[in-house]
Amino acid sequence: MANISMSYEITMIFSLSVGEEGVTALCEKFKALIGENATIDKVEEWGKRRLAYPINDEMEGFYLYVEFTGKPEFPSELDRVLKITDGVLRSLIVRKEQA
Repeated sequence: MANISMSYEITMIFSLSVGEEGVTALCEKFKALIGENATIDKVEEWGKRRLAYPINDEMEGFYLYVEFTGKPEFPSELDRVLKITDGVLRSLIVRKEQA
C-alpha cells in the first residue's frame, strides 16, 4: 500500500478576533502546511461569513476551503495541528470519492 494518494477537501473557519493580519497568517500557515505535505488542487477563500450558530460567542468567521491530494496519514496530522492552533474555530476534513 505504499505511495497511495487520496483526494481530500477541508473547510476551515478562523476566528475574526485574531484580526485581519492574524486571519491572513492562519490562511498562509495552513496553505503552506498542506502544500508541504500534499498537492494542492484548489484553494478558495470564502471570506467572512455568518456562522450557523455562535462558536465561542462569535457570530462570524473567516472561511478557507482547500482541495488536496496526499497520503492517507496526512489528514490526521493536519487535524491535530488545527486543534492546537489558536484562532481556529472549526475545521472539517472529508475524503473525496475517487472517480
